[in-house]
Amino acid sequence: MNPPEVLARVTTQMAAVLDKQAELADGAFATDVGFEEMRRRYALERSFWNDGGPTMAETVDGVVPGPYGDIRIRYHRPGEGGVRPCIVYVHGGGFVVGDLDTHSRIMRTLAARTGAVVVGVDYALSPEARFPRAVHECAAVARHLAAHADALGIDAANLSFAGDSGGANLSLAATLYLRDEVSDAPTIRCLLLYYGMYGLADSASRRLFGGEWDGLTKADLDYYMDCYTNDARDLASPYLDCLAADLSHGVPPCYVAASALDPLRDDSLALAEVLAGAGVPHRVRVFDGVLHGFLHHSRMLPEASEALEEGAEFHRHAIALTTR
Repeated sequence: MNPPEVLARVTTQMAAVLDKQAELADGAFATDVGFEEMRRRYALERSFWNDGGPTMAETVDGVVPGPYGDIRIRYHRPGEGGVRPCIVYVHGGGFVVGDLDTHSRIMRTLAARTGAVVVGVDYALSPEARFPRAVHECAAVARHLAAHADALGIDAANLSFAGDSGGANLSLAATLYLRDEVSDAPTIRCLLLYYGMYGLADSASRRLFGGEWDGLTKADLDYYMDCYTNDARDLASPYLDCLAADLSHGVPPCYVAASALDPLRDDSLALAEVLAGAGVPHRVRVFDGVLHGFLHHSRMLPEASEALEEGAEFHRHAIALTTR
């Protein structure tokens, strides 16, 4: 059995995170308790990790009109005055759990380290809302921000996406959807993609990793996909299977981060290979000794802070190139 070997390979700090997780919420990532209970447990466990972190000059909740109704957003501005780049942050959670609170510290940290306004998207969750609604909502938020950039104090010419896990998939998918389907779409300047799912149905990492510690067994992964999709045809869409999409044009520079012990690791490695073949500027980094979801744990885990800083540095460089 692989699970004991996986846990033996985590860092000392990651092991401490797992101990803290168990203390905070028993079965925090179980998928056999119903999606409402899943959301309650997930929010309970994440509350500890979101305490503290950078203080924003302004944090404001709002709504954006979308194709299915209003979409809640949260606007994090790291400093006073001036027109700033904007990062649209799309939270993870398998398309089923997560919200603007569960990823607050990640968003505030990116805002502080990039100097950009970070806008979180509270897209509609599955199974109540299924593919492609979340893709359309993330794209709608980007369009709204670009159209109202002057009033919001953001630079419409420097709009990016960032996301973790399912949110990384949605960030790339929304970028492709804007490119393909929206005639007046804003240009996306950069993508920060943390341990995303990009379309692999099977891989070595899916065979080797995943357990109750990260809620990503094969049964868990199947559960999330069953909640998100309507039928098997959705699995072939380029806005879900992004590895099958045409990435040869209209894809901005990408920071691709993965965990070495994550069943989704090979999705990131495959994406990096496709980007390299397409000539898309990118940086790929696999973080050793940590598990899926490690970005949340900056209170205890140095790799989380490092990944956020690397993403911020990549974003700053990408934006600097567009303003020369």
